[in-house]
Amino acid sequence: MPSHQSPPGQEARGAQEFSGAQEARGAPEARRAPEARSGPEPVGPSEARRAPEARGERFAVVDPATGEAFDEAPDQRPDELDAVVDRAHAAWRGWRSDPAARTAALLAAAGAVEAARADLAPLLTREQGKPLAESYAEIARVAARLRYFAELDPGRVPITDGRPVRSEVRWRPLGPVAGIVPWNFPLQLASAKFAPALAAGNTVVLKPSPFTPLATRLLVSVVAAALPADVLTVVTGREPLGARLAAHPGIRHVTFTGSIPTGRAVAAGAAASLARVTLELGGNDAAILLDDVDVERIADRLFWAAFRNCGQVCMAVKRVYAPARLYSQVVEALAQRAKSVVVGAGLDPDSQLGPLNNAPQLARVESCTAGALADGARAAAGGHRLDRPGYFFAPTVLADVRPGSPVVVEEQFGPVLPVLPYGNLDEAVAAANGTGFGLGGSVWATDLDRAEAVAGRLECGTAWINHHAELSLAQPFAGTKESGVGVAGGPWGLYGNLQPFVLHRPLEAAEAEAEVVAWR
Repeated sequence: MPSHQSPPGQEARGAQEFSGAQEARGAPEARRAPEARSGPEPVGPSEARRAPEARGERFAVVDPATGEAFDEAPDQRPDELDAVVDRAHAAWRGWRSDPAARTAALLAAAGAVEAARADLAPLLTREQGKPLAESYAEIARVAARLRYFAELDPGRVPITDGRPVRSEVRWRPLGPVAGIVPWNFPLQLASAKFAPALAAGNTVVLKPSPFTPLATRLLVSVVAAALPADVLTVVTGREPLGARLAAHPGIRHVTFTGSIPTGRAVAAGAAASLARVTLELGGNDAAILLDDVDVERIADRLFWAAFRNCGQVCMAVKRVYAPARLYSQVVEALAQRAKSVVVGAGLDPDSQLGPLNNAPQLARVESCTAGALADGARAAAGGHRLDRPGYFFAPTVLADVRPGSPVVVEEQFGPVLPVLPYGNLDEAVAAANGTGFGLGGSVWATDLDRAEAVAGRLECGTAWINHHAELSLAQPFAGTKESGVGVAGGPWGLYGNLQPFVLHRPLEAAEAEAEVVAWR
């Protein structure tokens, strides 16, 4: 029987959703995220200092491994946003004017994040649920992203069309940016919003999910200590705080990661002030196995591409299409791994998979799975909630699933993987493309040229061959269809936070005469 590997580590520069390893340090239950503040406060290399507690309403933060509250965060009122955005706008006037200072500050912030990882990682695991090693890897990617964008220069682009005029495209920042962040990768996705925006010369107001506010507040305090006051701030609270932030007239760019219905609401709110909108709205990625695939060779990679972070990854493999003659072998290989993986609290060093993040998500996964089973599907592994405190669901592999089942055509966002057989390749490609999603997809095969040809037929923003969900910081990340609007990542992510400014200047007399002759 093959060894069932833990999630393989990935280099910070090369992976956006994958994780590495570090050992646990400290007592996370003793830590509390600092309050949002108007100016930076120094943060030591191993202990993030707390700002004074503010008075006001607060809400509970729940540990998904126990289902019990372990801390609380400020429940800020929507009417507080005016002051926050006004301060961000005032800070923008200075921040936008000195690119060299921005680079130095962001590089310093990256170092500060690394120095604070022993405080950040346990807190992230406590509120999100993922294994501690994956929290450390997420923090490493935050630092890597800050360094990448700190050193990315948009440059100037000359326009050479033969006219007797020197024309040049330059770039200007937009103004205050709102970043609305989900709970599955709260720090990584926060940095995906603030790193390019800050590097472009904008200021940022972050709004994390109320399920995972604490580590984001702590991260902001660490990063903000390296920046001028109010360049990066965070607000926490329940709705309608996020909706009001997206619709605030002082915000010039709204960048959001979350569900399609909420994304539509965000876009509608931002439309009133004609703010730019970038939306990453999730996916339902398909993996197509070709008939020459070596099932045992790829089974570990395929399993973790689906189940990492308990399946709570926008671009996880969420459905597998296998050739009919290999179908039973594929189901069995994945089921063996699902049965042997260690599920437990993220702070337990033996855990490979943690819980789902919150009670509503657990209820959704239970409902999708129960519906599929009632409709004739078979659980080759799992299929049920685990009988323990917290939001644990058994890693589940479903066989004999009806192709139109909600667990196949919708994004259930949990540790449940339907495997479907296909008779011919055109049928598999049509099924893979047959949803409203278009974030990612993958093809698994021995013949790489054939796999590449099939991958080119997938209607998605990113396709992989023999792996899945690995992203370079330098690549564009965007979905098609209902998976999003706009582009994140790489230079495209930087330009998404900039406005082109074109300057036309007359040539000097001698240059102009030469150009006129050439023009004629």
